[in-house]
Amino acid sequence: MTHYNETSELLDHTEVPERANLEGLENKWGHTWEEEGTYAFDSSSPREEVYSIDTPPPTVSGSLHIGHVFSYTHTDTMARYQRMKGKSVFYPMGWDDNGLPTERRVQNYYGVRCDPSLPYEENFVPPHDGGDGKSIKYADQKPISRRNFIELCVKLTEEDEKQFEALWRYLGLSVDWKQQYQTIGAKAQKVAQAAFLRNLERGEAYQAQAPGLWDVTFQTAVAQAELEARDYPGAYHALAFHADNEDVVIETTRPELLPACVALIAHPDDERYQHLFGSAVKVPVFGMEVPVLAHPMAEMDKGAGIAMCCTFGDTTDIVWWRELGLPLRNVLGKDGRMVRDIPEWLDNDEARELYADLAGKTTFTARKILVEKLGETGEMIGEPKPTNRKTNFFEKGDKPLEIVTSRQWYIRNGGRAYTQANGKDLRDNLLDAGQKLQFHPDFMRVRYDNWVKGLNTDWLISRQRFFGVPIPVWYKVSENGEVLYDEILVPSEDVLPIDPSSDVPAGYTEDQRDVPGGFSGEQDIMDTWATSSLSAQIAAGWLTNSDVFERVYPMDLRPQGQDIIRTWLFSSMVRAHLEFGDLPWKHAGISGWILDPDRKKMSKSKGNVVTPMGLLEKHGADAVRYWAAAARLGVDAAFEEKQMKVGRRLAMKVLNASKFAFGMAGSGEPVDLDMSQVCHPIDQAMLASLANVVDTATESFEKYDHAHALEVAETSFWNFCDDYLELVKDRAYSDGAGTKSAQVTLNVCVDTFLRLLAPFIPYATEEVWSWYRTGSVHHAQWPVSEPLREASQGADAELLDLAGQALAVLRGVKSAAKVSQRTSFKHAEIIAPRSGDTNGKESLEAVADDLRGATHIEGEFTITIPDDDTDAVSVGACELNEPEPKKPKA
Repeated sequence: MTHYNETSELLDHTEVPERANLEGLENKWGHTWEEEGTYAFDSSSPREEVYSIDTPPPTVSGSLHIGHVFSYTHTDTMARYQRMKGKSVFYPMGWDDNGLPTERRVQNYYGVRCDPSLPYEENFVPPHDGGDGKSIKYADQKPISRRNFIELCVKLTEEDEKQFEALWRYLGLSVDWKQQYQTIGAKAQKVAQAAFLRNLERGEAYQAQAPGLWDVTFQTAVAQAELEARDYPGAYHALAFHADNEDVVIETTRPELLPACVALIAHPDDERYQHLFGSAVKVPVFGMEVPVLAHPMAEMDKGAGIAMCCTFGDTTDIVWWRELGLPLRNVLGKDGRMVRDIPEWLDNDEARELYADLAGKTTFTARKILVEKLGETGEMIGEPKPTNRKTNFFEKGDKPLEIVTSRQWYIRNGGRAYTQANGKDLRDNLLDAGQKLQFHPDFMRVRYDNWVKGLNTDWLISRQRFFGVPIPVWYKVSENGEVLYDEILVPSEDVLPIDPSSDVPAGYTEDQRDVPGGFSGEQDIMDTWATSSLSAQIAAGWLTNSDVFERVYPMDLRPQGQDIIRTWLFSSMVRAHLEFGDLPWKHAGISGWILDPDRKKMSKSKGNVVTPMGLLEKHGADAVRYWAAAARLGVDAAFEEKQMKVGRRLAMKVLNASKFAFGMAGSGEPVDLDMSQVCHPIDQAMLASLANVVDTATESFEKYDHAHALEVAETSFWNFCDDYLELVKDRAYSDGAGTKSAQVTLNVCVDTFLRLLAPFIPYATEEVWSWYRTGSVHHAQWPVSEPLREASQGADAELLDLAGQALAVLRGVKSAAKVSQRTSFKHAEIIAPRSGDTNGKESLEAVADDLRGATHIEGEFTITIPDDDTDAVSVGACELNEPEPKKPKA
């Protein structure tokens, strides 16, 4: 295994190829890095010498898009920088392969769906194996057992992971591929189940029968963090409730919930309804009486200012129901249809007969029936008024969420009051933790704070799905066959992971499953975030490899997108706080979004994403990485292939400029880096300028501003190529005084720029490094400024800029005359800048010979100063020789 910050020896001769080329570098160096273990984590390193990263585990049920390349490149630049700073970098890769997205992909890919009632079928062959890639309708999907279904999920995700890994390797992520995990793998399941059981033991996990958001399509509960508000068409219906001497008109978009009405609610300060508070009104068409009550959440300026409370139409109904102690009247089932049993609170024949027409109907059909009935009775005032309203959807769903009551598992997250051992409320402790975490950029912190402050419920973690981490509990069954959900049976940690649907609790046998006096296994699985929230602990080896865990945890960096601060970042903070009482990492690096040409966020749901492999093959990995790395954390960036072309040009220039510089001393000569030989003023100025760049780039990386580190290094590199290299090449090629000074400076600059640019364009820099050094540039020491400053002997870096300006104005004369830059001057004059008593004449005279050689001045070359102050170099009297005529083509 390669050691970190190894001593890289200079070769006794350079091995520069005849023609430098970017093609094929990804495969060449990818294989070398793998064979030599270039990015392997040194598990013997003490914690203080480790830099550890909680890498986002991408969801493998689909394809990577350019947004992934964007954000993962940001992380990789930091990993490479820290490695060059002498750290042993723990850079793992996880795969998020459980949950609903995987199930949907398996259904569509194999043409199957899960039916837990079916028996397992040995050697099952699915009806399809990818097919034409189109979704297979639900009715055409073959029902199979849960075990068969999970086996197909595992099979498909393993294939997807191989494709993802190949792309990541091509991109050049410096991941240690021996440090992998799957969120459905045994290691992750053990950690997730153990953490849950510890939450349960401490009272932080609990189950409750409670109203919750429910997706009728996927038949699963949905957590607050998974909500997405979308516009949804509807209509306001004005309905008349009947008081003793008047009608009370409310407006609702959900008349089908009338049989679930439990109260009318108005604001306590609303003068219009003061006389009604405490009285009762009759519900239109159903006739049951409900109270008129006051609550401050009622909106006086919305509609009639009074609303019906039904259990449940929206989350406000839940608040009113809980805080006002209202009865529970469920009329919606988990299938999104009206419950089939006639409710007991409908106590008159007409109401019961009307409900019989609604039973088993969809909400759409039930609404239509009730609207017609309300029109007949005259209890609907006027016609429905169309509207678009904001409605909650499951982020992966297509239909509005309903609210149904069911038994679910929760983990405390500060959404409801919960006092911890330190005497403070959990919410306050989590807000304090957010202040301790270093966000990059810092303004992202407010998104965390706002989310925590806005929580109104604990974290719902149970899902009524199949492929995921099972909730590891069983329940006793009474002698009369009733499942006793309050009498929980739990496994010991040493037997984890377990699946209660197939494993048996201690003291029982399989034949006691679901029989009187026996046990029943929990069927629900954990929400995917309940596993992903433990990614740092899973990757670090908590409960599975204590030696590694002690060396890497808490981690140094959590990189992620801004849109999952409320889910992944927050839930990870919750789990770490509950289990360890501290942060899971020190820093959170938050990437921005990729925008399409219309400045809209790229996303799979919008269909405007770009897949990356074609871009990588077209432009090269270094070029695509350059585009990604040029964007700062937290800043949205436009998708621009033009930037990738700039990146390719930079990578190509690194090859060619290095080849050119190394050739100054003669073909195959060893590279000389002895800076004691640097004696010429412009050479010393170049080293002084480079020292400033090293300091700025280092400071930028330490502040998690990789983009600025790239910007300063790239700008200096182009100045080096365009100005310095052109200025000194005549002297470097000659055999006189100052030749060695120029050659060494060129070599030192190339050697330094390779290391400055290595985190961004790893393939081109590694290629050049191999021409003259042993080992890898990615284990070389990050450049430091002190030796450069010492060799510059106090030279002013401004001389380099001054010389560059002089070079530019002399070139400008030739450009204006439309002649080749190789055309010589008969004589030339430049005017140095002047400011008060100081001027640049003396400085430019120190580089006059280099300017003469670079611009082909054959005769007199004068440097003058103006009478007035000026801050730039300008050109004086110049005369060009006649350009040589072009040779006729053969």
